[in-house]
This record gives sequence, structure tokens and C-alpha cells, in this order.
Amino acid sequence: MTATLEGTAGARRRLLADLDHPRQVFEHLTPNWFAAVMGTGIVANAAMVLPVQSPLITAFATAIWLLAALLLIGIGAAFVVHWRRHSATARRYAADPVMSQFYGAVPMALLTVGAGTLHIGEPMLGETVALATSAVLWVSGTTIGVVTAIWVPFAMMTAARQSENAALPAWLMPVVPPMVSASTGAALVAHLPAGQPRLALLAGCYALFGMSLLLGLMTMTVIYARLIHGGVPESRLAPTIWITLGMVGQSITAANLLAAESHLVFLGERAPIAGGLTIFGIVYGLVMGGFGVAMFALATAVTVRTARRGLPFALTWWSFTFPVGTCVTGMCALGVAVDSAPIRGLGAVLYVVLVAAWATVATRTVGAVVRGRVFLPA
Repeated sequence: MTATLEGTAGARRRLLADLDHPRQVFEHLTPNWFAAVMGTGIVANAAMVLPVQSPLITAFATAIWLLAALLLIGIGAAFVVHWRRHSATARRYAADPVMSQFYGAVPMALLTVGAGTLHIGEPMLGETVALATSAVLWVSGTTIGVVTAIWVPFAMMTAARQSENAALPAWLMPVVPPMVSASTGAALVAHLPAGQPRLALLAGCYALFGMSLLLGLMTMTVIYARLIHGGVPESRLAPTIWITLGMVGQSITAANLLAAESHLVFLGERAPIAGGLTIFGIVYGLVMGGFGVAMFALATAVTVRTARRGLPFALTWWSFTFPVGTCVTGMCALGVAVDSAPIRGLGAVLYVVLVAAWATVATRTVGAVVRGRVFLPA
């Protein structure tokens, strides 16, 4: 009897004890694993725009960026194995009306790590390598993001008709990537030759901004109607309500970062265009910021209510990280544009919330990975 109990205890302590075989790690790997890369990378990127900087903050951001890069490589390689060894399962997930939405996490993971490579990785990699790597990741992430923003809605339109109440906050996942491209692409404008190359990239980023914003606003309207008429999603999916903040924060970030770079493009007689884009970024940021406050409060209330009734851990918990991180970058960019210390201070407060959320979710994820339960179908 004692030997049996010891054997059971040893099995529980064994790595991947919940799996019948280690190969099961790849069998049910889903695209929402890339949300861990997004959520980790935004912690690093947001640290670099805080109103107060120090060598300690830079060291912390560098360590987190390296972790995000390693996660991108590891999860990316595992995802390739998943498609090669379990193609039937992979195709089934890609066709699933809920899981397919999380394919938007793939380009956003690339874009997030790419942005960190440019802003954080330069001292380690050198300017040339950092810029080239960032550019490759931006082009790859943008291409995949645009395809996802069109492919996933098209697949939903041509699938069996669903009721309006089926709308979920996760529907925003495939339409947000072009907005991330717009905000991260702003940093690449200064590295292009003056004239037409800079203008082309800036104009392209604004086009991406418009694509994501309009698709996102239409989607958010449907999601809001669903929440009002259909109620909060089941507890496992409840954290995805935070994804709505991703559109808010990322669009504020993009509007103001692109406006700042527009002064490198519109010079001389065309300088008023840059001034107009700056005004647009400020007004948009203030207006959308008000909407963000409402959505933050709503998401918090839903989360607290769900937690009281039972909020089991799932990979959807990573929804607590990236959207809050975009609000940090958005408030900091807006604060710089209007030279407002309180707005930038709000960004710093949100960063504390972000780090706390990331530490909690990362710890729970590591525990679930060790046991292996997270690799099994939900």
C-alpha cells in the first residue's frame, strides 16, 4: 500500500504527469499559445516608454524581451511540428469558429518581438542586425496579419450561418494585427531614405490603421450587442473581454506614434499636414481614451464577477496582459504628444498592473506546462 501511494505521488511530481506520452505536447497545440509571446513581449516594450527610465528598467526590459524571443522560437517550432505530425487536428482547429480567431496571435507575436528587437536589442545585436531582424519580423507579421484579417472573417461569412449571440470578444483577434503593424511600423520610418520611401511606409501604416480600426469598430459593436443580449461568455472565455482594450490602446499608440514620425515626411510647405496628423492623434487619443476607461471598468467588473463564481485557468488568461500593455504604450505616447505628466503617469500605473498580471499568468502557465494539463483539449 505504501509503495502504491509513493508511486502515485511520484507520478504527480513527474514532468508532464497528466499526459500519456510526451508527444501529446504537440498534438493539441493551438494558436493561442502565441498570446504568451505577445503578453511577454509587451512587458518589455512598454517598459521602454515609461516616463522614468533607469539602467534597472532597461535590464529588466532586455531580459523579458529575450524571454519573449525564445518563446517565439520555441512555440513557433512546436507549432510547425503540430502541423506536420497532426495536420488533421490542425486543420480542424483552423476551421473552428472560435479557435481560428486566435490565429491573429501569430502575426502579433512576430510584430511584438520585432518591435523589441529594434528598441531593446540594438545594444546586444548591433544596429544593422537589429534593424534587419526587426524589418523582417515586421514584414512577416504584417503580411500574415493582413491575410488573417481577411481570411478569418471570410471563412466565417462562408461557413454555416450563426446567430448574433455567438459573437465573442475573441472575434477581435484577427482584425487587430494590422493596427499592431501600424504602431510598430512607425519606428521604421526614420530608418528609410527621406522622400518617397518614408512617405510610402507612413501612408501604408495609416492604411493599416484604417483597415484595423474600421473592422474593429464594427466587430466591437457586434460583441457589445452580444454581451448585452447574450450575457458574459462562459468562465473559460470570460478573460477574452480584455481583448477589446487591445484595439483601444493599440490604436491610440498608432495614431500618436505615426503622427510623431510624420514630421520626418511632411516638410516645408507640407508641414501643416504633419501638424494636422498630430492634432488628429491627440484628439483621437483623448476620445478613445475615454472609451477605454469604460471598457477597462467593464472588463474588471466582468472578471471579478466571474472569479467569484469560479475562473479556471486557461490560456485565455493571457488576455489579461497584452491589451493592458497596449494601454500603457497608448497613454505614454499620448502623454508625450500633449506633454501631459498625469497621462504618462497613468501609463506608469497601468504598467504596474501589467507586470502583476503577467507575473500571475506566467506563473500559472508554467505550472500547467509542468503538469501537462494545458496541452490537452479543453
